[in-house]
Amino acid sequence: MSDEITYITPEGKEELERELAMLLNERRPQLAMKLKEAVAMGDLKENADYHDTREQMSLLEGRIQRLENILRNAVLIENTGSTDEVRIGSTVTIREEGSSEDERYTIVGAAEANPRDGKISQKSPIGAALLGRKKNEKVTVETPNGKVVFKIRKIE
Repeated sequence: MSDEITYITPEGKEELERELAMLLNERRPQLAMKLKEAVAMGDLKENADYHDTREQMSLLEGRIQRLENILRNAVLIENTGSTDEVRIGSTVTIREEGSSEDERYTIVGAAEANPRDGKISQKSPIGAALLGRKKNEKVTVETPNGKVVFKIRKIE
């Protein structure tokens, strides 16, 4: 697992910390108890509960390690209000050329990106294309469906 820097908002950090606490304090003890009960049943070779619980435990430990790594290497990004340039933490209103509808995205680190919630990674095609740009600039983004041109309407 790499020790890559992860950009994260204070809200995103809190969310990851809550998930980690739940996994450590609730889910891990539950699975440990379930594993102990499965072992007590005897013959482990054909014990489906044992094998299922071991697999769940393995996935859980992987997620715990990933969250700890993200939080250990997190660089907090804070939106300090309006700016004339798009940066990580900015909320950007854009409009696709030929469209009459605005789209609004907050540029965040990959760890908390969730396009359905309007949070896109600074490494995504749109996020990367917007970084460093200014209001009223046109930005061309290479997407799986071809090139799309957006105009930056507002930066918060």
